Amino acid sequence: MLDTMRGAIFDLDGVIVDTAKYHYLAWRTLAERLGFEFTEADNERLKGVSRVESLKILLEIGGVEAGEAERLKMAEEKNKEYIEYISRLEPFEILPGAKEYLQQLRQQGVKIALGSASKNAAFILDRLGIAELFDAVIDGTKVSKAKPDPEVFLTASRALDLVPADCVVFEDAAVGVEAGKAAGCSVVGIGSPEVLFAADKVITGLDELVG
Repeated sequence: MLDTMRGAIFDLDGVIVDTAKYHYLAWRTLAERLGFEFTEADNERLKGVSRVESLKILLEIGGVEAGEAERLKMAEEKNKEYIEYISRLEPFEILPGAKEYLQQLRQQGVKIALGSASKNAAFILDRLGIAELFDAVIDGTKVSKAKPDPEVFLTASRALDLVPADCVVFEDAAVGVEAGKAAGCSVVGIGSPEVLFAADKVITGLDELVG
């Protein structure tokens, strides 16, 4: 699978960089404003989910009902807080082995895309100084359906001018693994085998693949 792939499609959060902690802090601040507690265990339900879907889950946890205009305002407040956090991102925050594996793949002639629900993906790659390592960036501004829908990975494979069967998806969330498989790609899960059991291979981090 990894020896024959022509394209590699990477999720962002938890694969290239860990901005999940900043998402969590921003969602927790919003929950506090709304008058309820949002725990790290609650935050697990938001992994790999779009901002709109994440807000729906957050409000469900807090038992808060809100109209569309109010939800939009909440999402904007959360994103403003999150942007403040990630505007201070530094290159040293790239997860171990991620930059080295991207460079290794480029040397091997493998095309590389990002496939993420984040609407801030391009900004984050710029902050980390690795934007030039990607042939295509497909993020939440270019797709409309959240994982586990396969849209983001189908769009990424098209952007690389490859069929999904020639691509390997690297994902840390169960919904992302499901989306990758639904797209017709092979999937490497990054994290716990108990959670990512549907992946073709599970590793603890990209540093395992640097040779």
